[in-house]
Amino acid sequence: MISLDQVHVQFGGFELFKEVSILINPRDRIGLVGNNGAGKTTLLNILSGLQRPDLGTVTLPKEISIGYLPQQMKTEDGKSIYDETISAFSEILNLELEIRQINIELSDREDYESREYVRLIEKLSEINEQLRMKGGATIQENVEKTLLGLGFGKQQLHQPTSELSGGWRMRIELAKILLVKPELVLLDEPTNHLDIESIQWLEGFLKDYPGAVVLVSHDRVFLDSITNRTIEISLGQIYDYRVPYSRYVTLREERREQQMAAYRNQQKMIGDTERFIERFRYKNTKAVQVQSRIKQMKKLERIEIDDEDTSSIKINFPPAPRSGTIAVECEAINKSYGSNKVLEGVDLIIERGEKVAFVGKNGEGKTTLARILVGELDYRGKLKLGQNVQIGYFAQDQDTLLNENLTVFQTIDQIAVGEIRTKIRGILGAFLFQGDDIEKKVKVLSGGERSRLSLIKLLLAPYNLLILDEPTNHLDMRSKDILKQALSEFNGTMILVSHDREFLNGLTEKVYEFKKRNIKENMGGIYEFLEKRKLKSLRDLERVQKPKKPGSTMSTSQKMKYLEKKESDKNIRKLISQIRKIETEIGKLETEIEEMDLKFANPDKKNTSEEDHTMYLSYKKLQDDLQEWLEVWEKLQLKLDSLIGLDD
Repeated sequence: MISLDQVHVQFGGFELFKEVSILINPRDRIGLVGNNGAGKTTLLNILSGLQRPDLGTVTLPKEISIGYLPQQMKTEDGKSIYDETISAFSEILNLELEIRQINIELSDREDYESREYVRLIEKLSEINEQLRMKGGATIQENVEKTLLGLGFGKQQLHQPTSELSGGWRMRIELAKILLVKPELVLLDEPTNHLDIESIQWLEGFLKDYPGAVVLVSHDRVFLDSITNRTIEISLGQIYDYRVPYSRYVTLREERREQQMAAYRNQQKMIGDTERFIERFRYKNTKAVQVQSRIKQMKKLERIEIDDEDTSSIKINFPPAPRSGTIAVECEAINKSYGSNKVLEGVDLIIERGEKVAFVGKNGEGKTTLARILVGELDYRGKLKLGQNVQIGYFAQDQDTLLNENLTVFQTIDQIAVGEIRTKIRGILGAFLFQGDDIEKKVKVLSGGERSRLSLIKLLLAPYNLLILDEPTNHLDMRSKDILKQALSEFNGTMILVSHDREFLNGLTEKVYEFKKRNIKENMGGIYEFLEKRKLKSLRDLERVQKPKKPGSTMSTSQKMKYLEKKESDKNIRKLISQIRKIETEIGKLETEIEEMDLKFANPDKKNTSEEDHTMYLSYKKLQDDLQEWLEVWEKLQLKLDSLIGLDD
């Protein structure tokens, strides 16, 4: 469908891409990964036609349609949310306008037998047929459904876009792309401003999308859920893995081990050669050998190792000062913005040492309650903080509190104490401040860089209650891992507002869901909460539950449903167990096939033709066995999807 052939891109003296070639097929689901600065956004710009490579060929079919959602975008005001979204269907809207104009003209005419009147009727019929073929009858329904799926409330649809934050405007642009269904969708960090429910809706939409999708994301679960192919950009090269993200991580580690072994062997050879040259450079009897090895060294293609810091960056929080048993207590908290009630009658108790998550759709009051807790907003009701509670707060606009005249290094050096002072450069590097970046003044940093710097400051200060509002939005996967490790060892109390399921997993033991101006407590981690919601939505979303009367017993039909659910859950567990065993077998076969591929790529010249034939037969059997297991896996997976309702 789209191909890049021998593409080369250079910035100054730095080669970003070196002879990169990629083919994107219809229905591909590609996750684009690599270190920050590796060139992911540049590649999306090239695919979208916004940027041309310095060398190489980009081949695009003439009529192909492309939808691109960048991280940064310019938006215009003057329309409502609904009107801005439906403007994506400009062709259909123009047809509808033309139909209205023709109907007005026809209503004013009485020359029913004239050639001009007949021509107008024929044109009206033709445009109506075009409108029907382009789906004009359903665009209003589709616009509303898509906006609701992305988290907008029905009452919001006619709100002016000028009243929206950048995150909500991004959702409108995403809706416009998804609605027109381009043949290729390019998404650069689409989940940064979405809540968990909207991310799950987007996952479902993209799984069934009829075109190809290329996306950049630091959300592991999102990538695994959608992609079937992972392209890694590293040191100007691309590595194409025909597998989802988690499988790619395993294969990449194997490739890196092979790369390291080859690198070490080459370094040993280089060292031996350089010592030989140095030792015999001035001996006439060795002049020929010395010159031969000098030429060999000049022609040598040096093996490069991916720029990956494998050192152990570990951030230890200062010990949290002991607080009272109850860290936070809220009673009947109410908050309104004008006539808009956000929180109503909220009761909440968080004890010392608890780690909890605030989740829910955007606009349900998560950030509002966090700001009430830190004293930034007024409210009605009672709020009591425990004795000696010292709050560390990370907000999405926390960067405004930084001293703009200090450098990145000075900002952290001012607060670092003890052993941590020796690790400042490593910590800054872990949060993407590398090389000369640490000498930059805060005033020249981007919004994302300021947020990361604010996060580091928070980690190094002695707080016993951390309230973090979307701390992972500007972090890559390695930085998120380092932050998660630090938070998991924090011995104080913690409230996390986040949409990142993988990040929340294992960090919190209680989930507060914000819904309909109040909160609901859910014991357990984030995946237990999501599993409960998923099962509930599959069975109960389409019908209204009647409240049980006090003391009522289970009816016969309820007992039947309970037994059916119990049997269904049993079958689901059995299928999951079978699928995991098969995936283990598939992994073994794939490893054996990869080893055989290496043997074929570097054949042993000593082998007889009979030995080569035997090896080929073994290779063929491995491929046949793999195909059989894949077919069994697919059947079981389809059966599992059917049982849990993913094929609805």
